[in-house]
Amino acid sequence: MAKIGVMSFAHMHALSYAACLNELPEAELRAVWDDDAARGQEQAAAFGTTFVADLDAFLALDLDGVIIASENVKHREMVERAAAAGKWILCEKPLAPTVEDCRAMVAACQTAGVGLGTAFPCRYIPSVMAVKDELDKGVYGEIYAASCTNNGQFPGGWFARQALSGGGATMDHTVHVADLLRWMLNREFTRVYCENGRLLRPGIDVDDVGSLHMEMEGGVIVSHIASWNRAASFPTWGDVTLELIGEKGVVSVDAFNQKLHVYDDAGMRAAWDYWGGNPDLGLVRGFVAAVDARREPDITGVDGMKAVEVTVAAYASAKSHHMVAIG
Repeated sequence: MAKIGVMSFAHMHALSYAACLNELPEAELRAVWDDDAARGQEQAAAFGTTFVADLDAFLALDLDGVIIASENVKHREMVERAAAAGKWILCEKPLAPTVEDCRAMVAACQTAGVGLGTAFPCRYIPSVMAVKDELDKGVYGEIYAASCTNNGQFPGGWFARQALSGGGATMDHTVHVADLLRWMLNREFTRVYCENGRLLRPGIDVDDVGSLHMEMEGGVIVSHIASWNRAASFPTWGDVTLELIGEKGVVSVDAFNQKLHVYDDAGMRAAWDYWGGNPDLGLVRGFVAAVDARREPDITGVDGMKAVEVTVAAYASAKSHHMVAIG
């Protein structure tokens, strides 16, 4: 059984990852560390595990791996410390706000001989996996273009603070789509043009909407909208959609459409109740399998770095108003 610890509940995805660890018979949520002690104690109690206040003491525990879900700018230090302690690592996306930090994280894990994974659960969405399989079989032939979205509700808190997040919606939501397209099409991005800004919440110090126009190897053209534009009353946090245009046909993916419409008169709000697969469970199960086998996770730190290369180039483009080469 893989013994896993969670480092920080700053990112809301940590709640789901901890729940998944408790659901998997092959894993144990052994301990929690958080630099916000009150938050760490609360979540450790909620998930039936132990809170350890001192990071050195936490990393000295008999842990096989850790899941890091801190603020983006803290990822590098936490990964480097966990790697030095010999722990396998699953790090929340984006892997880091800068390519330099990503490279350092990958190098630290390689030096320590531990696996580094990036948390891209969208690869485990059933509809996405089905289309990936069809693409590998050549069902759609050569892919010429893609149109994508990742729109969500405004997360607030540290996400809206440049000093902690390193970027806004363009970073937060583009990395998912960039990773999906790299994986599904087996191609790298080559250049990007981006316009973004604070269109919905002018008081925050990061962007909340980004419009990206990208190219991949072989001339594949990609358009993408990344935003925090969903209203607070929207039935769920947002969306991930992909439309791929190929020589033999067009395929559209609405990644979170496995749902029931629920009308709650008591709450006076419509909601979506999902009946489909749990991509977070697939992500965590895959990480646990990598820990047990002492191999690199399926979604690697290099995958995380490649997605960050896209977002860093996008911000450079938004600043210069020119197309920017990636990598």
